[in-house]
Amino acid sequence: MISLASDMTDRKGRHARGWLFFDAECAFCTGIARWLVGPMKRRGLAVAPLQDPRVGTLLGLSPEELLRAIRLVLTDGTHYVGAGAVLAVAGELWWAQPLVWVAKLPGMMSVTRAGYRWVAQRRRCPAERCTMDQVASRN
Repeated sequence: MISLASDMTDRKGRHARGWLFFDAECAFCTGIARWLVGPMKRRGLAVAPLQDPRVGTLLGLSPEELLRAIRLVLTDGTHYVGAGAVLAVAGELWWAQPLVWVAKLPGMMSVTRAGYRWVAQRRRCPAERCTMDQVASRN
């Protein structure tokens, strides 16, 4: 587990208006989470690993289900998963707004979801490219 768990969920994230939960065992995911900590904090949002035992209890999901996708959960109960979470975070960041605009074009949301699934299936591969056996074994 990385240090963001205690830093974000125990102290800094306690009064957040929402949390972005990510796979802390994925180097790609962890890199993005670390990059987003500052911008998210400035918007009243926190970042925390999906592996934190409190997350499964909070969302009522099994560990296997939790790790299928990133999740953005707001204090008002709104819950975004996968591509929806990516776009909700993009909506919070002025420099990522073009992603939201493009996703609103006809047919682009299905492309966005397919792109997210493609990346998510390959996010833990040790090499640049996954073999289909590696992808299948994680699903």
